[in-house]
Amino acid sequence: MQAFLKGPASISTKPVAAKEKSAAGSSGEGKRTKPIPWVEKYRPKNVDEVAFQDEVVAVLKKSLEGADLPNLLFYGPPGTGKTSTILAAARELFGPDLFRQRVLELNASDERGIQVIREKVKAFAQLTASGSRSDGKMCPPFKIVILDEADSMTSAAQAALRRTMEKESKTTRFCLICNYISRIIEPLTSRCSKFRFKPLSDSIQQQRLLDVSEKENVKISNEAVSYLVKVSEGDLRKAITFLQSATRLMGGKEITEKIITEIAGVIPKETIDELLLGCQSGSFEKLETLAKNLINEGFAVAQLVNQLHDTVVESEDYSDKQKSAIVEKLAEVDKCLADGADEFLQLMSLCALVMQQLTQN
Repeated sequence: MQAFLKGPASISTKPVAAKEKSAAGSSGEGKRTKPIPWVEKYRPKNVDEVAFQDEVVAVLKKSLEGADLPNLLFYGPPGTGKTSTILAAARELFGPDLFRQRVLELNASDERGIQVIREKVKAFAQLTASGSRSDGKMCPPFKIVILDEADSMTSAAQAALRRTMEKESKTTRFCLICNYISRIIEPLTSRCSKFRFKPLSDSIQQQRLLDVSEKENVKISNEAVSYLVKVSEGDLRKAITFLQSATRLMGGKEITEKIITEIAGVIPKETIDELLLGCQSGSFEKLETLAKNLINEGFAVAQLVNQLHDTVVESEDYSDKQKSAIVEKLAEVDKCLADGADEFLQLMSLCALVMQQLTQN
């Protein structure tokens, strides 16, 4: 009898111990901070943190104060804060609890053909928006559908969307995000308030990069920050990603211009100057050697075309006639590379024309 009574007691103690162990393990795991890419870590959490896009921020602030939100169309270059802005606004509107229920985000990686628009988006749009925020703030009576990279949607899917936008206007707001507004059909653009996101100014980018560097204890010179801004061409996401890669590579040492040049895949100025000097020499064999070295170093010819364009246009050593001939050839080579032509042959063709232009006089 005693053995029988002891049995359940002994059995019941084991799960408790196991639970305690698991609880202790989970609390220990919770203390460890998960590594997050800096792009996500420093993504704006609210509308006020969005940099440089004053008009959009002003409109969204009005809607957050209680005015109604129109259908939105955000367009502009990549890395200027389009997706971050609407996600930050949605978090402020709905709070962390209702955010998942009230926002449907579809990206270019998701299937967004006509069938998905007719079924998934339509079904989400027809749901009534109910529930209140746990913090007591006013919650708007609508949901938000975010269609990221909307310019990659087919015309049929875009056409299917316009009726849904009209019918479900009481319960749903749509936010279309794209790089090229010309690829969005006219009926959709006329139903949305359009906002152009400008490439970020150098001073704004520098300030953001210095803030991130300070928070992450990164040693970086001011010259390197300026060069990082120049390389990223107004794309803050690219700049922050390069900064994180450079930090990992250096392992606590100071980041210099040379490191950023390597990380970004930019061709060093010395290499381009050497190639132009080779063209001026008039020796085809020397030019071929330089071209082979460039390819073997792993540099992309498309990148060379971009940098050579800037060098030639800004240079005062060439006449207008020479510049026009070289730039026209650069355009041809760029088109051929986009069509999948051989890099070495295109590079030799370009260098041959540059040599011809520079050795004529």
